[in-house]
Amino acid sequence: MTFPSSTTTDDTAADSVETTASSGSGPAIVGRSPGQLMWRRFRRDKTGVVSAIIVLAFFLIALLAPVISALYGKDPYTTYGQNQPGLLNEYGYPIAPNGGMSGEFWFGLEPGLGRDVFMQLVYGIRTSLSIAVIVTVITTVIGVVMGITSGYLGGKTDYVIGRVIDTLLAFPSQLFLIVFLPVVEAAIVLPEEETPVWLRYVSICVVLTVLGWATIARLLRAQVLSLRTREFVEAARVTGASPGRVIFKELLPNLWTPIIIQATLALPLYVGAEAGLGFLGVGMTEPTPDWGRMFQVGANVYHSDVTYLIFPGVSMLIFVVAFNLLGDSIRDAFDPKTKR
Repeated sequence: MTFPSSTTTDDTAADSVETTASSGSGPAIVGRSPGQLMWRRFRRDKTGVVSAIIVLAFFLIALLAPVISALYGKDPYTTYGQNQPGLLNEYGYPIAPNGGMSGEFWFGLEPGLGRDVFMQLVYGIRTSLSIAVIVTVITTVIGVVMGITSGYLGGKTDYVIGRVIDTLLAFPSQLFLIVFLPVVEAAIVLPEEETPVWLRYVSICVVLTVLGWATIARLLRAQVLSLRTREFVEAARVTGASPGRVIFKELLPNLWTPIIIQATLALPLYVGAEAGLGFLGVGMTEPTPDWGRMFQVGANVYHSDVTYLIFPGVSMLIFVVAFNLLGDSIRDAFDPKTKR
């Protein structure tokens, strides 16, 4: 009884069926599922395919970081510049040109500590992506539950959830993150103790989640308010379907498009948010490799070693642009009437 949530253009509608020769009985019409149509449109989008390959490469690098470290023969924690004489000068900058780039250190050395930049970058990708994926999954789940509940039940439930959403959206996110993270850790860790790495990791995920689910919840609430008065939902109620069946069998299948699109567009935002926290000094603590802290170090030494800032900057730019283009392509594949 579920109706599809998006319509297709005349050309796309023509793609939804294909004619195949059938011996003795004339042409047969074979239908295509919405998933097949979406995949077919996506494959035609060269920008989306290239972006997907780049994004997949970043995820593979993050997953295979220990393997890359073993093959490369370096790790992100060892201070090679301090352990091996002749790599850093008396001011802590690489002696070799271009930030110390060589056959031994592909991307050079980190000023000051002398750690390998290539491995810092690889493990920094792992840190940022793991946080972004966890936050994206949790915020999407919470946003879906709260948005559907608010839109479907309405009344006082909708009012309470709506006010919570409005309150969270009113917070200046970055400022709240900077202020709230130290407060959370101060309530758990004694002043004389060092903050554990796992606690900072969990704190970042929790705070980003608390501030992140409201956006998708508001979007889905509006979608559900529109869908709950449609004929197929009313027909399901008349036939005696329970609220759970109406939500999971009638409403949720028509919400997959905005859910997937929002999750795709949210992930690079969380990567940037995590890097921003690291740059401001409230992100992941040493010695955990982190893109944001690499930006922080690069901003302090760019006048003497501009090479160090190039690698995290270019990597972040490529990833965010590729993921945003991928999100646009997925949106266009789901809804061909959408124009970029």
